[in-house]
Amino acid sequence: MSQFWLYFKLGLTHVLDITAYDHVIFFIALVIPYTFKNWKQVLWLVTTFTVGHTLSLMLSVYDIVSFDAKWIEFLIPVTIGVTALYSIFTAGKSINNEKIGLAFFATLFFGLIHGFGFSNYFRHIVAVEDSKLIPTLEFALGIETAQVIVVVFVLLLSYIMQTFFRFSKKEWMLIGSGIVIGFVIPMLIETWPF
Repeated sequence: MSQFWLYFKLGLTHVLDITAYDHVIFFIALVIPYTFKNWKQVLWLVTTFTVGHTLSLMLSVYDIVSFDAKWIEFLIPVTIGVTALYSIFTAGKSINNEKIGLAFFATLFFGLIHGFGFSNYFRHIVAVEDSKLIPTLEFALGIETAQVIVVVFVLLLSYIMQTFFRFSKKEWMLIGSGIVIGFVIPMLIETWPF
């Protein structure tokens, strides 16, 4: 059981680490168009991201796929920026309630990229384990839990901003996405691979 908590906690801190906030700002950009009434769709997005993240970890842990870390480190803020820009360009438009669509495929793909960003470190951690599958799934459960915490916080903040401070949904999406882009620009400059 202590091994479970080790990998679960590693997943939690991977997302909630204040010094590595890429997951948090990605989920701010992803969830800002939604409200609590869209909770099922948001939960699907969160789980889709976790599936992509876990799949890339598995591909890396079993030495099936590897990428140059400098490109992955650059692509992570690109995914965040694309997500924020999408929210800016769709601000004020109604959310499509289909279960599978562009948002889900993009979230899955972005989850793959984010997972590869952590894969080298994670591969060294689980190298001592007999089975790499169970620790990876325990880690994924920690990631999913942390992401749900972030999403609930973002949905709550959106509710407060739109209800008590009277921001329209469009205004809130523009402000929140603009703040995310403000965080992403220095990340892009710092990780520029050329």
